[in-house]
Amino acid sequence: MTAAAPRQLSMTQVLLCGAAIVTLSMGIRHGFGLWLAPITMERGWTRETFAFALAIQNIAWGVAGPFTGMLADRYGAYKVLVVGSLLYAAGLVLMALATSGLAFTGSAGLLLGMAQSGTTYAVVYGVISRNIAPERRSWAMGVAAAAGSFGQFLMVPVESWLIGAWGWQNALFILGCAALAIVPLAWGLREPERNGAASGFQQSVSSALREALSYPSFRWLMLGYFVCGFQVVFIGVHMPSYLKDHGLGPEVATVALALIGLFNVFGTYTAGVLGQRMAKRHILAGIYFARSITIVIFLLVPLSPISVYVFSSVMGFLWLSTVPPTNAVVAQIFGVQYMSMLGGLVFFSHQIGSFLGVWLGGLLYDRTGSYDVVWWISVALGVMAGLANLPVRETPIARGAALPA
Repeated sequence: MTAAAPRQLSMTQVLLCGAAIVTLSMGIRHGFGLWLAPITMERGWTRETFAFALAIQNIAWGVAGPFTGMLADRYGAYKVLVVGSLLYAAGLVLMALATSGLAFTGSAGLLLGMAQSGTTYAVVYGVISRNIAPERRSWAMGVAAAAGSFGQFLMVPVESWLIGAWGWQNALFILGCAALAIVPLAWGLREPERNGAASGFQQSVSSALREALSYPSFRWLMLGYFVCGFQVVFIGVHMPSYLKDHGLGPEVATVALALIGLFNVFGTYTAGVLGQRMAKRHILAGIYFARSITIVIFLLVPLSPISVYVFSSVMGFLWLSTVPPTNAVVAQIFGVQYMSMLGGLVFFSHQIGSFLGVWLGGLLYDRTGSYDVVWWISVALGVMAGLANLPVRETPIARGAALPA
């Protein structure tokens, strides 16, 4: 057990296990919009009740993210992933059993949000950053993000089939069992104990937080990620109901969500590769501008299955392609010692946006009978995010003397 100093996990092992974990975790959550109609109809709830629970899920994920990231940085990603897997399974089971809006918010919202904070990108990217060389880090993050995207493509038709064949409650029970598969996969990300003295520059947690939050480029990244969360969660949750309101069948929504997941595979991988070759701030600005243009075209052309599929394919390519360059910039600026914590912190802003996107979608629909206002808010926010990423500086931060640990 006492090996020579800092040993790293193999790149193949990290990518295989990390990609499989993200595939399961992101894949399961991507299909939650398919439960909106059957749950609200059977329970007699409004869409706002369902949307508020998922809004709480996103904000709980964001609030817990910096803390789970800090725990992963300090005590190891493996332990955080195991706990997250158990919470994920419990949350899905209790989501199926909830008979009141409060219980549904506690399970589908609070519990699943905390579970996702410990089983998704921030924790996995911390392991990638510590075990893969900087010159391949953006590419590796793109591979992990592409795996999560493949999970979305794979799981949406599976979840749709489970709901149709077994009922929405049993489908959630089955997914709860699937979430437990993260436990054995987490073993592959079990890092050797790190010797603090051998790690080079050491920083306290509080110092790392102060440094990041006072750095303008980090705040610009947080603003951009806020918009990312608003857009993707609004579309992911409310798209099936939006299409149903316009007379399109549930099969169109299923194909649309699957296409988002499929093209997300190519988009996230492409963003990771491009991050090795060009300024990441330009990649991020281009993604946000392109999203706004895509939404405007979608709203202006006549709605049909073909227009939905084209929109879903293009938006899918842009969907989570912000993830690899954003996290790679964070690691590039601040180093990898607190990568999971800082990744969780910037993701917190993403989840504030997610909360507002999913909640306002339900609230404004109930108030106006339409999603139009939220679509146009998404367009304006995309332009804002594109402009916000342009001034980001990607060079490593200049530090003085090392702080005492």
